[in-house]
Amino acid sequence: MSEENVQLLYGKVVTPAGVLEEGAVAIQDGKIVYAGLARDLPQRWTDSAASQFKSDGYIVPGFIDVHVHGGNGQDFMDSNKEVLDTITAFHCSQGTTSILPTTMTAPKAAIDRVLKEVHEYTQHDMPYATVEGVHLEGPFISPQWPGAQNPEHIVLPNVEWLEEWEAAYPGLVRQVTLAPEREGALNAIAWMTEHGINAALGHTDATYEEVEAAVEAGLRQGVHTFNAMTPLHHRKPGTAGAVLSDPRIHAEIIADGIHVHPACISILARLKQDNNLLLITDAMSAAGLGDGEYMIGDLPVEVHDGIATLKGQRDSLAGSTLTMIKGFRYLINNVGLSIEEASLAASFNPAKRLRIEDRTGTIEIGKQADVLLLDNQLDIQGVWVKGRKVF
Repeated sequence: MSEENVQLLYGKVVTPAGVLEEGAVAIQDGKIVYAGLARDLPQRWTDSAASQFKSDGYIVPGFIDVHVHGGNGQDFMDSNKEVLDTITAFHCSQGTTSILPTTMTAPKAAIDRVLKEVHEYTQHDMPYATVEGVHLEGPFISPQWPGAQNPEHIVLPNVEWLEEWEAAYPGLVRQVTLAPEREGALNAIAWMTEHGINAALGHTDATYEEVEAAVEAGLRQGVHTFNAMTPLHHRKPGTAGAVLSDPRIHAEIIADGIHVHPACISILARLKQDNNLLLITDAMSAAGLGDGEYMIGDLPVEVHDGIATLKGQRDSLAGSTLTMIKGFRYLINNVGLSIEEASLAASFNPAKRLRIEDRTGTIEIGKQADVLLLDNQLDIQGVWVKGRKVF
């Protein structure tokens, strides 16, 4: 290995041990080879580094979005190489270095096609955000809480479908959102748990007791907490109450000030301090673009003032136009989380849920160099994926 291929980043380094105020990160051959105080960098690197980048802001691990439907005019339901490149490039420019393309409730043939396309995409070099697998949001959800999912395609949980997908594309399906109260759900959750797939509740009419039964079967995640689920009531805790109170459940949150009030995000964050909060975007194709008419899956959407709703239904949110860097800033500036806490929610916690925390999600020596350089306003100055400066 030549010293000339070392890249040096200077700034406030956010590490698992805290923030290093005058820190530095060295990247070599796609890996982090140093993360510490700038003054302790080996002289040979400072003298011969191929490139050096300095910021008065922060160096943080790249963001990991486990729940995202599209962006820059494209939808993962239309996946092919061009669509996947377009979406992963856009979200990578906004700080996402690992991504979980998320499907919609759709006919099985449509889901089959998405899995085939994403599998093919992952067999080649991925130039932007790394596709870590697929998140199936539905079709095993509740007809009572379809949200922006097409109720015509809702079906009961089907283990045979899961078995077929796992046999065809081992390890590709990483998360499945379902309604745990539906017939067959507990068997499906147990099967997913046995096969290393995250079983997550969402778009659900479940009672508190039904959620707890699902947790006993292996369910460990709540999708876009507070949205499309039975709410908290002091005599009927509902799905939201179970997510809030059960430390075994990891909670996704859309931090855009539209889906959830900042006070509720703050309550959730306080209850999920043990690495159990996950920042997501739930972004749809309009993310990165202006107001107008779009599609989410096979449903028409209108975007007004950046708020996406089903066409003609202003009270029915349809995904978001959020990006991870905007959600990251919102957690810090509007909710009051520290930069370390926001980094856990945006990077390490989702890495843990995807079981990739051994190689990404934190800035530590030996991990792949998925790194962001931010200025003092938390705007992105640079994005590195596996050591390549992509933006």
